[in-house]
Amino acid sequence: MKNSRVPARALFAEERHAQILNMLQEKAKIHVSDLCEHFSVSPATIRNDLRDLESRQMLKRTHGGAIPLEKAAFEPTTSTKRVGNRERKRRIAAFAATLVEDGDTVALDAGTTTMELARLLSKRSQLTILTNDVRIASYLEQNGSQTVVLIGGILRHGQGCTVGPIATAAISQLSVDKAFLGANAFSIEKGFSTPDLQQAEVKRALIQCASETIVLCDSSKFGRISFVKFASTSEVDRLITDQDISPNVAASMGEMRDALEFTAV
Repeated sequence: MKNSRVPARALFAEERHAQILNMLQEKAKIHVSDLCEHFSVSPATIRNDLRDLESRQMLKRTHGGAIPLEKAAFEPTTSTKRVGNRERKRRIAAFAATLVEDGDTVALDAGTTTMELARLLSKRSQLTILTNDVRIASYLEQNGSQTVVLIGGILRHGQGCTVGPIATAAISQLSVDKAFLGANAFSIEKGFSTPDLQQAEVKRALIQCASETIVLCDSSKFGRISFVKFASTSEVDRLITDQDISPNVAASMGEMRDALEFTAV
């Protein structure tokens, strides 16, 4: 574990808990033995800490340690995701909208943060918007004057988006200036990931067709790993998140600016 040891002063349990959660934002897994060394406490103390955090649904205990609270093969429905971290998503979308110029051709991945971006772009003109999100296309059709290209394919029930070989084949024939993608999970070590194989394929296709790829990812997704990786940090041009990420993660992201432009709003 790269984190330096804490000062000699014994920490309160709440202080240890906060540091443990910060560590989980940086690493996909933490080990009891590493935590014992880091905090200079017994394994029993660390196990009690992890048990307490798990009971509050802030992490998941594993044999010998803990991982972020992320069910790898499960994705909430769009209606469920819409109510989570709404203010963060709106701030991220507001900044993303400033990157879109009149005359741009942009791709919007399916998701709740990209839906917030679509609401803002509906007030703009002279845009061509490509999306596999049925709800985004419907909203723009009713509220905007942009040219909207809805990608066909297999409709994912509960997600309101199209996937599959028809979708990826259609995307492969197109080119856009900017692609805005969501992510269910992000790890500095493992990159960007999502629970669904077919949705990951669509995301990869959008990356390939875009001159610039921008990922919109709120801080609750940091330090997590989902089932399918769709991009490494080197395949993404810019990452936009909120200011609730831990200072350690922010510092690590700052060191990667040569490879990945990073903005916290």
